[in-house]
Amino acid sequence: MSDRKKVDKCAFCGRTSDQVEMLLQGGGSSICVDCAIRVSEYVHSIFGDEVFDGRQEPKPGTQSCETLNFTPRQITAFLDQYVIGQDAAKKSLAVAVYNHYKRINEAFSRKEAEAKKKKSEAQKVLDAEKSALEALEIEKSNILLVGPTGTGKTLLARTIARMLNVPFAIVDATVLTEAGYVGEDVESILSRLLQAADYDVSRAERGIVFIDEIDKIARKSDNPSITRDVSGEGVQQAMLKLLEGSIVNVPPAGGRKHPEQKMIPVNTTNILFICGGAFEGIEKRIAQRLNTRVVGYGAQEKKGHIDMENLLKYIAPQDMRSYGLIPEIVGRLPIVTYLDPLDRDALRRILTEPKNALVKQYVHLFGMDGIKLVIEDEVLDLIVDTALKYKLGARGLRSICEAVMMDAMYELPGSGRRTFRITAAYAQERISRFAGTLS
Repeated sequence: MSDRKKVDKCAFCGRTSDQVEMLLQGGGSSICVDCAIRVSEYVHSIFGDEVFDGRQEPKPGTQSCETLNFTPRQITAFLDQYVIGQDAAKKSLAVAVYNHYKRINEAFSRKEAEAKKKKSEAQKVLDAEKSALEALEIEKSNILLVGPTGTGKTLLARTIARMLNVPFAIVDATVLTEAGYVGEDVESILSRLLQAADYDVSRAERGIVFIDEIDKIARKSDNPSITRDVSGEGVQQAMLKLLEGSIVNVPPAGGRKHPEQKMIPVNTTNILFICGGAFEGIEKRIAQRLNTRVVGYGAQEKKGHIDMENLLKYIAPQDMRSYGLIPEIVGRLPIVTYLDPLDRDALRRILTEPKNALVKQYVHLFGMDGIKLVIEDEVLDLIVDTALKYKLGARGLRSICEAVMMDAMYELPGSGRRTFRITAAYAQERISRFAGTLS
């Protein structure tokens, strides 16, 4: 028996059968359970799930997305919890996102059903004829959000991605240049989406990309020039294939393409692109277009129906073209919606009402140190008035709040105090210092 124990030993670690829980034998050699587990984990780390030939459960996100559980009204209701106002933009976004993922799910279900059926040749011919008659391809509807800075363009896109639980990437268009020049290639947009999806290509191909500052890549001039517009029209031309839907070879780590670099093919057909921009000065173009139509009798009456305080609500594709976007880009952004400038009431509500409101965040931060934070209403009014005065928008509210609370956040932790009240006089002193840095 002792001789057998010496023979029966693990070919990897060398331990005998009396030193391990179990030996697995085969092919004239043995392996212990511990080594078998290590080998399995090592193989899985190199080859992933492919080596298991489908015996494992599919990864999350590789099946049909569950976005059809939400109706456009439910999407808008969710946005209302985080974004104040902007009803027109919310409605347009909700409908566009709902239709987009409904289109994806229909294509996925059709492909899944076809894969499960083993049809005869005659049945295949009949189905082909039927599909030829009934085939209806729903085109993708990318979205363009136009509005002043700090009105919530990025927040809207990020909130929708959080609700749908899909990969989401934010890209700044100002860093993009035409291929071959200093800057980032357009394909780096998809590199960031792949990173957000943990390099799961099937998940990334159903994600959402928010391209911010798209107005900064507008055509610089209508006059022909001997120099290339490498960060303007050149970038727009390069973006066409992404927005329309095609297979793009993406460098996995981003950056420039190199011949020796392994590329990842990504199909952009089902990726939803949401573009945003302030389009500074486009109101003049809108006003000019509206005025040219107001001619003849009743001109004054027609002018009375135009809201001169918010001309963005009348934005049209021709305004995008006159601003500097090429017609091909305008055609691939069929849904154009606007965001209202934030008035005093909206900024005041942003401070306190959303789920992630700034006041709630600071109360929680102080509460983590056992300090109860109390903010007087006059302080909130001061913060809002400062943001309006310097035209900082909702994004500027955070900067002002930080200026007001910086001293307290530095001194109070560890001081033993249990309550801290921010008065109007305390806030005014610190806001005055903050305003001095802006002037």
